[in-house]
Amino acid sequence: MSHTAHIRSHRKPRRSASTIAMRTGVASGVLGTLAVATAAGSANAAEPVTQTLELPVFTGDLAAQVAQSAQATQQAAANYQLNAERDAAAAAAAKEAKKDLADAKKAEAKKKAEAARKAAAERATRSAERTTLSSTASSSSSTSTSSSTATGSAAAVIAFAKAQIGDAYVSGGTGPNSWDCSGLMQTAFKQVGVDLPRVSQDQSTFGTQVSLDNLQPGDILYWGSAGSAYHVAIYVGDGMFVGAQNPSTGVVEKPLSYDPPSGAVRVL
Repeated sequence: MSHTAHIRSHRKPRRSASTIAMRTGVASGVLGTLAVATAAGSANAAEPVTQTLELPVFTGDLAAQVAQSAQATQQAAANYQLNAERDAAAAAAAKEAKKDLADAKKAEAKKKAEAARKAAAERATRSAERTTLSSTASSSSSTSTSSSTATGSAAAVIAFAKAQIGDAYVSGGTGPNSWDCSGLMQTAFKQVGVDLPRVSQDQSTFGTQVSLDNLQPGDILYWGSAGSAYHVAIYVGDGMFVGAQNPSTGVVEKPLSYDPPSGAVRVL
């Protein structure tokens, strides 16, 4: 027996082939994993990071709301247009009404001016006639006064008329204390049985027309034209007349120059 037979060997025991293979595979796997991880990290480091935004998805209710909003907007636009058209129509109507009013005022002013012109012309004509009659009456006063003494029926009519001097003038009055011009004449001539018409227009054509330069007491004087006279009185002689003049004076005696008459008629 060898002297070393009982001495334990100091050499490491040999590893089996399977163990070595297994360890080699594990190491290879670890290295492979590290390689892959390293490659992935490099790749990730090279590629940019991209973020994804999610857009909202319209649901059925939201679409209906959008449609209603669009419809409301259209309706508001239509209402605005309608109101604008109404405002324009109202403005046009107001302008037309203003123009019509202005035209009406112009027409009324023109009408008043024409009426005033006619009235002024009539007054001027009447004044001219009175001036002419006054001159005629003045020039014929000697003739009138030469036959100024009333006699017979004329004296009775004149006496009645003078007795009413101071009485009031009332339109339509026929006495005994208030008269209008034709009412006084009718009642005065009734005292001698002469039935005169009631109104001035008819009295101015009753009897015989006489000129103002040949007057006699008892003649009826009239103002205006024969058949359309607006006033009457009685000539009492001496260039004087008596008549119911107006509400301010009542029944008075005045000279012919006070208000020259237009003509005269003789009924006695």
